[in-house]
Amino acid sequence: MAVRSGAVSVAPILTNLQKDCATPLPVLRHVANAMAADMRTGLAADGGSDLKMILSYVDSLPTGNEKGLFYALDLGGTNFRVLRVQLGGKEERVVATEFEQVSIPQELMFGTSEASFVVFQLFDFIASGLAKFAQKEAGKFHLQPGRTREIGFTFSFPVKQLSIDSGILIKWTKGFAVSGTAGKDVVACLNEAMERLGLEMRVSALVNDTVGTLAGARYWDDDVMIAVILGTGTNACYVERTDAIPKQQGHASSSGRTIINTEWGAFSNGLPLTVYDREMDVASINPGEQIFEKTISGMYLGEIVRRVLLKMAQEGDLFGKSIPVKLSNPFTLRTPDLCAMQQDSSDDLQAVGSILYNVAGVESNPSARRIVVEVCDTIVKRGGRLAGAGIVGILQKMEEDSRGLIFRKRTVVAMDGGLYENYPQYRRYLQDAVTELLGTEISKNVVIEHSKDGSGIGAALLAAANSKYEHDF
Repeated sequence: MAVRSGAVSVAPILTNLQKDCATPLPVLRHVANAMAADMRTGLAADGGSDLKMILSYVDSLPTGNEKGLFYALDLGGTNFRVLRVQLGGKEERVVATEFEQVSIPQELMFGTSEASFVVFQLFDFIASGLAKFAQKEAGKFHLQPGRTREIGFTFSFPVKQLSIDSGILIKWTKGFAVSGTAGKDVVACLNEAMERLGLEMRVSALVNDTVGTLAGARYWDDDVMIAVILGTGTNACYVERTDAIPKQQGHASSSGRTIINTEWGAFSNGLPLTVYDREMDVASINPGEQIFEKTISGMYLGEIVRRVLLKMAQEGDLFGKSIPVKLSNPFTLRTPDLCAMQQDSSDDLQAVGSILYNVAGVESNPSARRIVVEVCDTIVKRGGRLAGAGIVGILQKMEEDSRGLIFRKRTVVAMDGGLYENYPQYRRYLQDAVTELLGTEISKNVVIEHSKDGSGIGAALLAAANSKYEHDF
C-alpha cells in the first residue's frame, strides 16, 4: 500500500469529471445528428465515414410463416454454440428448440505454421460438434423428406460479406490468432468441413450477431426495425431501403429492403470525452479506434471509473493517506462491480465497502463510498445517455428517408447484451435520453424492448427465410 502526503479534497476532481461527462440536450442532439450524418456518408461509399455501414445481404426477413427444421451455429469466442429449432408456421411458431455449447481447444485458436492445416482442424472440430448435435435429433425435431439441413452461421469476427451465404475473413479477434487465414471464405471453410465428415448440412445465411438479434425479434413483431447489442462490446443494425444505399453497386433486393450493420462502435463525432477516456484509449490495443464503444460499452465503464478513483487516491484524500496498489492494475474494476455498488441502498453503503476492499484492497469510510458511487453514476449516466442518442440518430436517419413515416407509427428497437439486461440505471438513462430527444408524444411510438439471446434463434430463422428450397409456407 503506497502512502501519499499533502492530500487535497477530491471535490474539484469530481466536479471536473461531472462537467466533462455532462450530456445536456444540446450535446445529445449533436451526437444524434452526427450519427445520422455519418450513416449517410458510410452508405455513400466504403471508407467515407467512421461507420462501416456493412451490407448484410439479408433481403428476406422472417415473417412467422416459416416451417421446418433449421440449425444455427454461433462462433464468437472460446466456445461455439449450436442450436436447432422446429418451426410450425403462423399457428405453432417455434415448436421446439435445443442447444449445446462446445469449448474450443486452445491449440485450435492459435497457429503460425501450416496455417491452412490449422484452419482445417478448427472447422473440422466445429463440423464434428455439429454432426454430434445433429445425431441427437429426436422427438419434435424432424427434417422434411428430400431436404438437406440448413444452418444460419453467426460469425462474430470482422468479415467482408459478399452475399447472404459467403464472407471473407478480414482478421481474427477475441483470442484467435491463426495466421494466413485472412482472405478465406468462412462459409466455404465450414461447408467443406461438413462435406469431409459426410454431414448433410449447408450454410444458407451468414450473419452478424446484431443482425441475428433483429431477425429473432422481427419474427415475433413486424414493427422491429433496429437491433442494438450493449454488452462487453456494442453494435447496432437497422432495416434500410435499398434505394438509399448508393454504394450497393447494383445489389438487387426482392423486398426493396435489407439490414445494414452499422458497426457504430467506431463512431467518434462530438462525444464528451475526459482525460481518463483519452488515457485509456492510448493504453488500449486499438488507440484512436472504437471511441463510441469505449464510452458506452460494458468492457470499458469499469476501467474509466478505476482511473478516476486512482487519481482521487493519488491526488486527493479519497482513501486517506493510502494509495491502493491493486487499483493501479488496469481493468481491476469491472462494470458488474459498478452495478452492484449502485444497487447498494444501505445507510453506510456496506456492499460498496466490501467491493472496494475485495477489488482494491482498501478500507473505506461511508463518505468515500458515497463519492465512489457518484463517480460510477457519472460514467454510467454518460454511457447510457450517449447510447440513447445513438439510437435516436438511427431513427432520425430512417425518419428523414421515409418522409415522416417512422415517427408516426410504432417502431420497436430490440435490445440485447448483458450491460443492458443487468444494469437498471444504464437502461433508465438510455430511455431518458431517447424521450428527451424525441419528445413525449413521439417517444411513445418508439418501443425499446429487451430481446434476450435473440441472435442464436435469429440466425436459424434467417436460414429459414433464405432457404434454397421453395417456400411451402
